[in-house]
Amino acid sequence: MAETDTFDLQTFLPYLLNQAAEASSLDFQSVYKSRYGMLRNEWRVLFHLGMYGRLTASDIRDRSGMHKTKISRAVQRLAERRFLTRDRDTQDRRAEHLELTAQGQAAYRDLRKIAKDYDDALAEMLGNEDVVSLRRMLLRLAQRVS
Repeated sequence: MAETDTFDLQTFLPYLLNQAAEASSLDFQSVYKSRYGMLRNEWRVLFHLGMYGRLTASDIRDRSGMHKTKISRAVQRLAERRFLTRDRDTQDRRAEHLELTAQGQAAYRDLRKIAKDYDDALAEMLGNEDVVSLRRMLLRLAQRVS
């Protein structure tokens, strides 16, 4: 007689977290992709520069956890589309300082408002008490796992 497998993938926490993250990320992606033709890593780089100002790719890696090659590709595409500038560091020729152009800042402000509205809609769907708990738990998980 075969042993019954009682493991339920549908309730496995890492699986659920991934499913929720992917669903909400793809939903939000439709906005920045249709408006600006950006991919996920590009909007993440754009947002880091919009939030923190002038940074290096290493700064973005340290803040975001993104892989350096993904950052490099995103920077290249954003630079080609004139959303950011790249200035070589005079002390360390391997590093570049990245900064949003006026066009990049306008895109950031537009997408920041849309992101805020999107976040507010998710929070309304879940309810304030659950959102507070969810944010607290996700932050705790992110700190524990990283």
